[in-house]
Amino acid sequence: MAHIAKKRRCSQYWQQVNAQAMQDVIQRIDRGYQLFFKHHGKGVRPPNFKKRVKYKSFTLKQNGYKLLGDGQIKIGTQIYRYWNSREIQGTVKTITVKRNPFGEIFIFVVTDYIDEHQQPMTGKSAGFDFGLKTFLTVSGGSRIESPLFLKQGINQIALANRHLSRKQKGSKRREQARKHYARVHEAIKNKRTEWFWKLAHQLTDQYDHLFFETLNLKGMQRLWGRKINDLAFGEFLQILEFVAFKKGKTVGYVDQWYPSSKTCNHCKHVLESLPLDVRRWRCPSCQAVNDRDGNAANNIKEAGSLSLGVGDVRPSQTAIAA
Repeated sequence: MAHIAKKRRCSQYWQQVNAQAMQDVIQRIDRGYQLFFKHHGKGVRPPNFKKRVKYKSFTLKQNGYKLLGDGQIKIGTQIYRYWNSREIQGTVKTITVKRNPFGEIFIFVVTDYIDEHQQPMTGKSAGFDFGLKTFLTVSGGSRIESPLFLKQGINQIALANRHLSRKQKGSKRREQARKHYARVHEAIKNKRTEWFWKLAHQLTDQYDHLFFETLNLKGMQRLWGRKINDLAFGEFLQILEFVAFKKGKTVGYVDQWYPSSKTCNHCKHVLESLPLDVRRWRCPSCQAVNDRDGNAANNIKEAGSLSLGVGDVRPSQTAIAA
């Protein structure tokens, strides 16, 4: 199909594009439409067509490239130099070339190499409750606060945005201001991602089984907006699952309708209602005083541990409700 598309296109640009890159574009469009047909009732839109200059990446599979060694790669008829972040192990399956908003080029190499090194097991498990004020409350009482990188850098973003809005469209100064604005956002994103990776390694070193409650993050984003984007809980779970999988650890999920906050961890009495502004409450059955987030984390740990015994909790893809 890609070969037919190339023959129908007479422009010199399309003749230079590798056929496998065009096949990957068609596959991306297909995946976009499949998601649209499956979830269009939930507001998912069909894929949009982009201008060539706005296309950010392309993927090559069996051919169209050649790794020459010594930090060199041949794509098409051109040879490019790159800095190798780590040694390439295994057989190369795909190569993706990606451009970020301010023009830097990255090459992502996917191989069939599997790291069989397993992290020593600790025999410990923990439940985690996600919150707006406290990023994670761990069963047992400890808390993990988020640095809120977006909140820290909001003044720099506003200043860069003002400089961008004052520049004339199409001018070189506007392009310079746009790149500076993109760099400010990229710096904040990199700080958050680095913190996520460090936290994921820290938690997987301490615990073998980590349990979370599934959350409707899109619904929470409609209610709390920028705060949910700043916490980026979904991104953290993706990183945590990847790290846990490599170390042989388990990330499990408890159903979002499980009343983790309203259930007393001591006697299992369930309240009829618990407003969001109530952070501590006394159980009417056993008179125990429960911290809202700590009590929820303990209940999530117990529910996850019970599910693990029957195989319901497994290191699979993130089970966040859309």
